[in-house]
This record gives sequence, C-alpha cells and structure tokens, in this order.
Amino acid sequence: MDADERRGLVTVADYQFGRGAGAALFPEEEEPRVRRTSSGRPAQIHVGEGSEGHAADGSPGGEHLVSYGEDGRFRLGPAGGRRLCAELPAPAARVVVGDESEPFVRDGKNVFAKFVRDAGAELRPGDEVAVVHADGDLLAVGRAELPASAMADFGSGMAVKVRSGVR
Repeated sequence: MDADERRGLVTVADYQFGRGAGAALFPEEEEPRVRRTSSGRPAQIHVGEGSEGHAADGSPGGEHLVSYGEDGRFRLGPAGGRRLCAELPAPAARVVVGDESEPFVRDGKNVFAKFVRDAGAELRPGDEVAVVHADGDLLAVGRAELPASAMADFGSGMAVKVRSGVR
C-alpha cells in the first residue's frame, strides 16, 4: 500500500468513525495485506500473522481488519473492532451488552434492543459498530439497525445485525 492510498483510507476511517480511527486502523509502521477488486480498488484489508502471504483458500491471510465497500464505507472485521475500541473513548462506535447476551453475540447472533446497556450517542442506522461486553471485551462486529437513542428506549427490535462473532 503506498502512502497516498494509506492517507485516503485514514481519511475515510476518520470521517466514518471519528478522529483517530484512521491512525488506529492503519498505523504507518504496519504493512497490511490488501486484496483488490479487478479494477484495483481495495476490497479487503488483513493484518497480523500470515498477512505477508495468502491463506490456502486464496484470502489475504492474517486477521480481517476491514472490508472496503462499494459505497466507500468500511465494514469492520474483528481486528478493526479491537483497534477502534482501543483508540476511541467508550462508548464511541460501540454497543454495550451484558452477561445475558454474551454467549449469543459471540456465536454471531444479532443484538436486540432490550439487551443494550449503552451505545455511542453518534450511532445511526447503517453505522458499523463493535459490540462489546460491559467489561470491555469485544464480542462481535456488525451494523447498527437503530439509532443509539432507540437502542436505549426500545424494549424490542434488532439493534445490531452481527456480521462476525468473536471467540
């Protein structure tokens, strides 16, 4: 990834998740593995062990950081969720649940509003979020289906469509 491409990805992350998110997701000292579309646009970005080569299934290897959607927004992978939680002040970009939801969310089940304890006030439907336990452990990543205010007020309904649970 060249410097211009990294700068562009950092800008998108800062815009989508808030100041500091780009530096957390794409630190300069790290060289992520980028899987590209046929047109050359970044599609998936992986980091960590195994990111130097490709896995047996043809994926970039390493841990999934983000996917870059055709709409110009990131879809979080588990590594991206962990990095955002480490960098952004709680509860920004997060939905917090308690013990009753933890095993289900880790298994990739959706989060329902009645189990939400807290959520970043900035969250809107369609935003990418990290789902965390009240103690701060990352449980999953997914897409908010309700605004933060509705997550707090509603006694029913899906709050987060989980894409990937984290074991």
